[in-house]
Amino acid sequence: MQMFQLADTQLIQSPLNYTGGKYKLLPQILPLFPKEIDCFVDLFCGGCNVGINIDSKRVIYNDVDEHLFYLFNTFKNLDKDVIFELIFKIIKDYDLSLVCEHGYDYYHCESGKGVGSYNKERVLKLRDDFNHHKQEDYYYYLMLYVLIVYAFNNQIRFNAKGEYNLPVGKRDFNKKMQSKLSDFIDRLHRQDCRFTCVSFTDFDVSALTNRDFIYVDPPYLITCATYNEQDGWNEDHEKELLHFLDELNSKGIRFALSNVLRSKGKENTILIEWLSNKKYKTHHLDYGYSNSNYQTKDKQTKSEEVLITNY
Repeated sequence: MQMFQLADTQLIQSPLNYTGGKYKLLPQILPLFPKEIDCFVDLFCGGCNVGINIDSKRVIYNDVDEHLFYLFNTFKNLDKDVIFELIFKIIKDYDLSLVCEHGYDYYHCESGKGVGSYNKERVLKLRDDFNHHKQEDYYYYLMLYVLIVYAFNNQIRFNAKGEYNLPVGKRDFNKKMQSKLSDFIDRLHRQDCRFTCVSFTDFDVSALTNRDFIYVDPPYLITCATYNEQDGWNEDHEKELLHFLDELNSKGIRFALSNVLRSKGKENTILIEWLSNKKYKTHHLDYGYSNSNYQTKDKQTKSEEVLITNY
C-alpha cells in the first residue's frame, strides 16, 4: 500500500489551542496514513489539526462539542474579510488590547508579564455578555473565538451550566494568531468538507468504502485533561470505541487510532489487552506532551504515544 507523503506546502495549525492537539505529531503521523484517500473522516476532530492538513477528495470533521461544530461552521461559511472585520469590531467594542498596533507601553504593560492586567475586567465583561447572549448566531461564535484568544492559554472550557469560565490570559490577538486563523480559513474554504456533531457510536459509516479512511483521536483514558475531569471518557467508552474499530475493520474500512499505552505510571490495560488479540500494527511515536496545554508539575514526563492501524 502506498503511504501518505508530506506535502511541500506548509502545515496548517489550528487557530485553537485544543487539549491533545496533534499539530506537533503531524510529521510522524501523516507519513503513516494511506496515500490515496477518497473521504477522510476526522472522528474526534477537536481543533482540526489533522483533517486540515489532509490531501483527500473530501473531509468530514466530527466532534461531540457543539461549540466547536458551530465555530468551525462559522469559519467555513463566512467570508474571511467579514470574519476579521467582526473580530476586530468585538476587540474595539470591549476595548481589548491589540499590542501589534499599539505596543505594550500603550497599555502600561510589558512583554514578560503580558497584557492580562489591562484586559482582565474587559475580558470578564465580554465573558459575561457571551454567557448571556440569547441568539447563537455567527456573532455569538466569533465572540467565543475572541474569548478564547484572550483567555488563559487560549483554551476552551465550559462549566456544568454551559458557561465559558476561563480567566484572562497574557496575550492578545497578535500577528501570529491572526496568521494562524487566516491560513486555517483559507485551507478550510478550499477543502470539500463538512462538519458533523455526533457521538462516534452514532456516526454513520454505511456509505464508507475501502477507499476511505477514519482517523480516531479520542480522549485518552489514562491521562489527565479537561475532557476527562468530569468523567467525560471512561472505561465503557474505551471498550465501545475498540469494538467500533473492530467493526470498521470487518467492513474493510481503513482506520488509524491515536492513543497512549502508558503514561506517568499508569497503563491502559484495556487497550493493551485488545492489541494482544489483534493483528493491527502499532507504530510508536516519539513525543511527550511537554506542552500539553494542561498544568502538570512534571512537564517532561513522556507518554508512550502510539498510532494503531489496520493496514
